[in-house]
Amino acid sequence: MSNGSGTNGSARTNLPPLTLHVPEPKFRPGDAVDFAEVDVPAAGSVRRPDTAEAASGFTDLVYTLIRVLDDDGKAVGPWNPRLSPDVVRRMLRSMALLRAFDDRMFRAQRQGKTSFYMKALGEEAVAVAAAYALDHDDMCFPSYRQQGLLIARGWSLVDMMNQIYSNRGDRLQGKQLPIMYSVKDAGFFSISGNLTTQYPQAVGWAMASAAKGDTRIAAAWCGEGSTAEGDFHAACTFASVYRAPVILNIVNNQWAISSFSGFAGAEATTFAARAVGYGIAGLRVDGNDALAVYAATEWAAERARTNQGSTLIEHFTYRAEGHSTSDDPGQYRSEGEPNAWPLGDPIRRLKEHLIAIGEWDEERHAAQDKEVAEEVKAAQKEAEKNGILGHGLHQPLDTLFDGVFEEMPWHLREQQAQMLAEETASGRPWDKK
Repeated sequence: MSNGSGTNGSARTNLPPLTLHVPEPKFRPGDAVDFAEVDVPAAGSVRRPDTAEAASGFTDLVYTLIRVLDDDGKAVGPWNPRLSPDVVRRMLRSMALLRAFDDRMFRAQRQGKTSFYMKALGEEAVAVAAAYALDHDDMCFPSYRQQGLLIARGWSLVDMMNQIYSNRGDRLQGKQLPIMYSVKDAGFFSISGNLTTQYPQAVGWAMASAAKGDTRIAAAWCGEGSTAEGDFHAACTFASVYRAPVILNIVNNQWAISSFSGFAGAEATTFAARAVGYGIAGLRVDGNDALAVYAATEWAAERARTNQGSTLIEHFTYRAEGHSTSDDPGQYRSEGEPNAWPLGDPIRRLKEHLIAIGEWDEERHAAQDKEVAEEVKAAQKEAEKNGILGHGLHQPLDTLFDGVFEEMPWHLREQQAQMLAEETASGRPWDKK
């Protein structure tokens, strides 16, 4: 029966039945790939607003793509950061070092030396270029594919490998999944396996920095799939309300572990467009263009430091490798996708830019590739002196109680003492050296 405020069921019999839309990727294994529908605007064609412009004026920037490098390798347009060749060469080397590091650690996992690894293949510019644009003491809240932040900040490869191997040189004492680094001295907040927890943490840290009258800002990264998490939306609300000095990066690499970006909303709009609803500045950037990533991050950092509020940046890129060593992308996507991606390889594009301006050549690039490969190889040999995962317990057993609480509670102290007493009684005490 109708309640009088609308039609009854019999009057709707002439309407089609409701249907539910289920997103479906355009290409599946075995399909030919054509990314013709991806709109790639000309490099240099997107305006660069003043960093003090009201967030309401950014609607156009969340639906386009900020690009600096054109098809000839030239840096063009208002977003060109005009970096010195020396800085660009250092950035290129950091990206090449990251790729070499990833390749060797991926092989180490396949050799059984560690349990897990995640590569940043095709996404090197997102982390490396951002690190160069931020101040060294700005706090980074990464997801699990931003190891390039540490490499760009010059952190020890041996220390990173010790963590991957969970060996006796691991500062985290084997308490974290491999690749989930934590480096306070490099402004690198502990990686969490629970997705997007770092977003509200970054906003809270930025709010605290502002409340204390500090000058440091925060930056956070998450994947496009993680924008469906509640933590993402809570963080955006606080960032907007309190104008927190934070940069919120979304790495849209088209795929979560086995589901494409449509399940997070990519069919409806861009991820940068989420900024519009929250009233914060939004930018959409060619994530395979290192100069564009640098320029957008530098712009957002200036906006944050001058108390103009937060910026949400979508880095439009592509995950060329599997989600992790536990993933087989051949089961859910066409093998032709990585090579067909229209925005190219970020390392190749930056290399070609340096060559185009007469500051690099193929011979030096080949020599650099060899040099970084040898650097990573040497670091691996040094790290493996401390052991590899699976070859026994590398940390004294009682350290499982350490580093969990700032002050160990009484019941854990009691358990630790009991364990040590039992170890001693058994005649097999751990050597604490």
